[in-house]
Amino acid sequence: MGLLTIGAFARAVGLTPKALRLYDELGVLAPAAVDAESGYRFYDPSQAAHARLVAQLREIGMPLAEIREVCALPPGAAADAVAGFWQQVSADTAARARLTSALVEHLSGKDTTMSDYRFAAGTDPGVGRDTNEDQAYAGEHLVAVADGTRGPFGAAAAAAAIEALKPLELTAGPGTELLTALASAVTAADRTVRGLSPDDEPVTTLTALLRRGSQLALVHIGDTRAYLLRNGELSLLTQDHTWVQTQVDQGKLTASEAAGHPQRALLVRALGWGEGVEADLALRTALPGDRYLLCSDGLSTVVPRDTLRAVLTSAQSPDEAVQQLIAAAREGGAPDNIACAAYFSAA
Repeated sequence: MGLLTIGAFARAVGLTPKALRLYDELGVLAPAAVDAESGYRFYDPSQAAHARLVAQLREIGMPLAEIREVCALPPGAAADAVAGFWQQVSADTAARARLTSALVEHLSGKDTTMSDYRFAAGTDPGVGRDTNEDQAYAGEHLVAVADGTRGPFGAAAAAAAIEALKPLELTAGPGTELLTALASAVTAADRTVRGLSPDDEPVTTLTALLRRGSQLALVHIGDTRAYLLRNGELSLLTQDHTWVQTQVDQGKLTASEAAGHPQRALLVRALGWGEGVEADLALRTALPGDRYLLCSDGLSTVVPRDTLRAVLTSAQSPDEAVQQLIAAAREGGAPDNIACAAYFSAA
């Protein structure tokens, strides 16, 4: 079969002559020949597969400059390039979707209560310690506490765990993306903790909440805790990853026996511990009026649950709650470091 005119070739591949002329001008698909006098373009039938590929890449939105580069690659590399392009498109689309959702909620007035969160965090070395290995953080979208241990790098381990989560204040998306982002950040924190001092082998607990709109993602590892006060009821959202808690779960110890056990602080899961990180992840729905408390065991083992509930109920602000809870722990003897973060939704 001889060469085809631009019109015949356009019909054969399902394109327009205008598109073919544009592809020629941009170096994406050059004709097989051009008449020197008339300037008419002619195409070889073997170019049909190339033309259809260009058309398909245009259909997925790839710019012509990128199409030119992809078409010059071997098939395997071209496939990787197309996959990479679509991954970026998907990420950009998700980002625009989040922005659109936020704008719709803002303009419709539906986000006023859920965006109105107040927060505070604080730590205290306690009565029985000279150093403080607890860390606490509170921001508009993230609250976290961490309790480091095992020598001089315990405080650094706790700080590293929280620092790994702070970028999520701005970058995490909604829904299951929150959990994915948290899981990735915790894995990164685990690597950082393990690299601090291999000889000392520091570890740290971590409990954190990450919010987008009315969605809250919870990550937890160790014996730091998260509580929720809702409609006057105080609920514990986490389970301690300790040896005594496993004994309670197996019916070998009662809760009261575990509370006074000499090994009640022995962790079975922590960042920097074992073969790899194993954190609990959960997605929750936040409601107006919710009050969240995150704390280290320096608070939860000293301050009775009824006191936690009373302070969270009566406090006029998160900062007031944090100050009162730390004071209550010190009044109770505070043999360990204390860390807590309060996160209050508007009623």
